[in-house]
Amino acid sequence: MIDRYSLPEMAALFTDKHRFELWLQIELLAVDGMSSIGMLSLDEAKTIRRKAPEITTQFVNEVKERENITHHDMAAFVDVVQQAIGYPLASWIHKGLTSSDIVDTALCFTLRQATHLLIQSATELIHVLKARTAEFIATPMIGRTHGMYAEPITFGTKLALWCLSVDRDRERLRRAGDNIAVGKLSGAVGTYSCIDPRVEAFVCNALGLVPTPATQVIARDRHAEYLWACASLGATIETFATEIRHLQRSEVSEVAEPFSSGQKGSSAMPHKRNPVVAERLCGLSRLLRGYLSAGLENVALWHERDISHSSVERIALEDASLLGYYLLKKMIWLIEGMDVYPDKMAANLESAGGVIFSQPILLWLMDHNMTRDEAYRIVQRDAGRSLQENRSFAEIVEQDPQVDISVEEIKRIFSFDKAILNAERLRKIVDKID
Repeated sequence: MIDRYSLPEMAALFTDKHRFELWLQIELLAVDGMSSIGMLSLDEAKTIRRKAPEITTQFVNEVKERENITHHDMAAFVDVVQQAIGYPLASWIHKGLTSSDIVDTALCFTLRQATHLLIQSATELIHVLKARTAEFIATPMIGRTHGMYAEPITFGTKLALWCLSVDRDRERLRRAGDNIAVGKLSGAVGTYSCIDPRVEAFVCNALGLVPTPATQVIARDRHAEYLWACASLGATIETFATEIRHLQRSEVSEVAEPFSSGQKGSSAMPHKRNPVVAERLCGLSRLLRGYLSAGLENVALWHERDISHSSVERIALEDASLLGYYLLKKMIWLIEGMDVYPDKMAANLESAGGVIFSQPILLWLMDHNMTRDEAYRIVQRDAGRSLQENRSFAEIVEQDPQVDISVEEIKRIFSFDKAILNAERLRKIVDKID
């Protein structure tokens, strides 16, 4: 992932240094596990741990240099570690193990760490959305379907529904995190032919992972589920960003993403205040979804394992984690600092001329002995006149000889208060989210 979209907390999980630290930790835990069942003495295990190299920049470079010869990153890593420890004790490093025992267990541990970061940020976004829901729960605005004026809603209800969406994504991340929190140290084809299952149990317990039956590799549906959770999160954030972009359009102007002092919206047109971050989030969400397709294709491997998934994962899992985290942090910034214009929302409501109350009038006529079709045709005709003639819909209805309704009843029906009466109910639902 390019630096532009890599935030340091998540990026740190996918460095060579962090990867080699995990590999070494697992190798040393395997030695401890073998010691715990009497394969070597406790003193020998302690000496191996004491002689183990520190994962420094120099160590990373040594492994890379060795890989130029081995053309195998794990083999290169083991060679450098064993050289640092020295024989005969070094022979206990990687004893009875295959590369995927270390690589897959470390990768699952890393993805669980990444999931924790994503869940923390999703929780932060939920809290920001809850606060802004409470702020605007009674702020009326036009609801829109198919891009056209519909019935009144409140801006707070829109935010509340977004909050519920993020809560569902957080639950998906939790499930994916639980299902990826597994490890295996079961050898070349998963049969424990050269390693005692108790060593696997020891290592996984120390790492907080669950031992899982496997072939040479852990089943890739787990990794695909992780990518699905990230892709779903991206789709949710794209939903929010798309809506903000629409509401920031010049002819709407109901909200605007933050705009800092000194910022320029256009190199040519100084008046521009473009929703550039929202647009960026929409674009990156497309990229994020693409990794899910690759992850699903990684599930089917030949026999007990082939390597076709490996190159894909080195890019897809890291980039999906980085993008998911970046999207969350930017959406937190956007929602928290978003400018909201209730006066413009009210002006847009008024500009509809009252046609947004067509359904209450329809229902009133049906309640007064009209068939639905007859009532529908009358309301449709009057609403059309309101829009075409730029006249008050209520006035046209009042003057319609086919509609016998009092002025007081029209005022009651054309009420924003009634339209948004249940907004508070949704706020109470959102308040229960932790």
